[in-house]
Amino acid sequence: MSEVTELFGQNVFTRGKMKERLPKNVYRELIRVSERGGELSMEAANVIAKAMKDWAEENGATHYTHWFQPLTGITAEKHDAFVSLPDEDGRMITEFSGKELIKGEPDASSFPSGGLRATFEARGYTAWDITSPAFLKESSCGVILCIPTAFCSYTGEALDKKTPLLRSMEALSEQALRIVRLFGNTDATKVTPCVGPEQEYFLVDADLYMQRLDLMFAGRTLFGAPAPKGQEMDDHYFGVIRERVGAYMKDLNEELWKLGILAKTQHNEVAPAQHELAPIFDTVNIAVDHNQLVMETMKRVATRHNLRCLLHEKPYAGVNGSGKHNNWSINTDNGVNMLDPGDTPNENLQFLLVLACIMKAVDDHADLLRQSAADVGNDHRLGANEAPPAIISIFLGEQLEDVVTQLVETGVASSAIQGGKLETGVSTLPDFEKDATDRNRTSPFAFTGNKFEFRSVGSSDSIASPNTILNAIVAEAFDEAATILEGADDFEMAVHDLIKKYMTEHQRIIFNGDGYSDEWVAEAARRGLPNIKSMIEAACALTTDKSVALFERFKIFNRTELESREEIIYETYAKTINIEALTMIDMAGKQIIPAAVKYSGELARTVNEVKAAGVNAAAEDELLKKTIGYINDAQTAYNKLKEVSAQAVTVKDGKERAFYYKDVVKSAMDELRSPCDELEMIVDKSMWPIPTYAELMFEV
Repeated sequence: MSEVTELFGQNVFTRGKMKERLPKNVYRELIRVSERGGELSMEAANVIAKAMKDWAEENGATHYTHWFQPLTGITAEKHDAFVSLPDEDGRMITEFSGKELIKGEPDASSFPSGGLRATFEARGYTAWDITSPAFLKESSCGVILCIPTAFCSYTGEALDKKTPLLRSMEALSEQALRIVRLFGNTDATKVTPCVGPEQEYFLVDADLYMQRLDLMFAGRTLFGAPAPKGQEMDDHYFGVIRERVGAYMKDLNEELWKLGILAKTQHNEVAPAQHELAPIFDTVNIAVDHNQLVMETMKRVATRHNLRCLLHEKPYAGVNGSGKHNNWSINTDNGVNMLDPGDTPNENLQFLLVLACIMKAVDDHADLLRQSAADVGNDHRLGANEAPPAIISIFLGEQLEDVVTQLVETGVASSAIQGGKLETGVSTLPDFEKDATDRNRTSPFAFTGNKFEFRSVGSSDSIASPNTILNAIVAEAFDEAATILEGADDFEMAVHDLIKKYMTEHQRIIFNGDGYSDEWVAEAARRGLPNIKSMIEAACALTTDKSVALFERFKIFNRTELESREEIIYETYAKTINIEALTMIDMAGKQIIPAAVKYSGELARTVNEVKAAGVNAAAEDELLKKTIGYINDAQTAYNKLKEVSAQAVTVKDGKERAFYYKDVVKSAMDELRSPCDELEMIVDKSMWPIPTYAELMFEV
């Protein structure tokens, strides 16, 4: 354990390292700006930059990069060496200035911008996020000093996911402070959202991966018949971790610990070859940075073990896909978790007000929250009886639902259901106090004791957008509540009335039942809750007048930034489906159909030989006819997919093109997959050109 504690954070320029290396006045200035805002003086920036460079060079670094998160959903970096002009003797000098630390100028024209930047308008800026520590990345490039930054255009619009997130954090802090002040907390100076994102992933053998063009280009299998065994025995979930996977997990943990990432939990997930890693909570912007590093490190470490890590939400049809549960809480800097109900939540007025505000926020902006979890891969999961439904609702559990019901019906919650004691019935096992409520894995937004778990986020997605939305909508609800209560003559009466009002008006958002059931779909429609089934149907939620007013109110996005993001969604969807369609065309035309034709030829020769021998060839003849039938179906579907894919690129309007891919191209892809998967079940194994599901999921 002492080795682990020494390993932890060794590649991070932590506050401890800064305190050791910086003059006291510079360190104090850095902490003040980090915690209270403001601008760092250039004198201090120069001192910090030199200390950071010296530390990085001592650990083998030769380059630095402004590490940022553009609208691609992944990270970006441009490496610059510490070298400067040589001295008079021709010796290389290494330098790193405060200006280089604080600001960078990457090309902004080649990143998605949704029209914010034209190709010829190249200038963009990166700005140091002083609240997120610099770190060292070790790779085949060597050791690189990575400085977390925000990224904006020359004209000031945010071109990344970090800038809006930081804006939303400030908005939430400002409005949440107003709430805690109302209840007498005058010591808190800041309220911070914290997140612990659980990360699900699949592993596949690298040699098999390289034989599947769909895995290489699309990140998921576009063809594949079910394996004889899937997840129906429930034996993989929490099962014994295989040796090869365990070795991978061990290396992964060590790499993450070096980066200061609090990787805590690891286990097998539901589907074969599926696993999960969960970290301890952290401040939301650091959690976002860390989750990006987790995904990147998962992929990098996998190559050392001749594996590939699949982060796509649905790599395999017929078994569970992968999500990323976003555990969100809000905490004051003097130690108060605003989502902690205490032992008697019915008496905890501050908690009840916070809960009522969150109910209002989620109900008012269910479309936005759904949009924040929308990506192409997630369309395969949400509402598919393996992930939360596309309908946004809140699970509160029996205890809190009862409290809400009492408040709505009578205006007073006189009691709270308690958990009681769980008696095991075994003399050598302890009886223990159980929680007041069960969990609900079918809920998209579930209260789990002292936090909300937003379960809809996709495994490959950045958690920046969901948390930006959560922060923003809750900030709005806090703002409206605080404005009412700050002007009240009788605060006690006003807060009771407001809690009852919000809970009554937004009680429809609470659902504790089975979110997978058809009955819930009908009930949600009766309640008037939106059921947004796809990524591109959700995109327009960003630019409604209601959404624009919300974001502009707190200066998180302006209308132009929101319109650009909607356009990027349509563009991303169309490009993704186009890549998948072209990959299917390539695989079907060059691998699957030719293999099936070759097999049918062998069958035809066998039929003729059997008949020539004067023996009944009914079985062989039937198999041949079935094979030829599927080949013809596949060829017809192949031709159709080629035709509609060619037509799709001629559609000029971005939104119209995205819907064409959804409604026409995807349907053609399904038509091609069906006969090809049937052929996989018929064609001789030695002739089938690609690894099967049985190999991909069980040879790890």
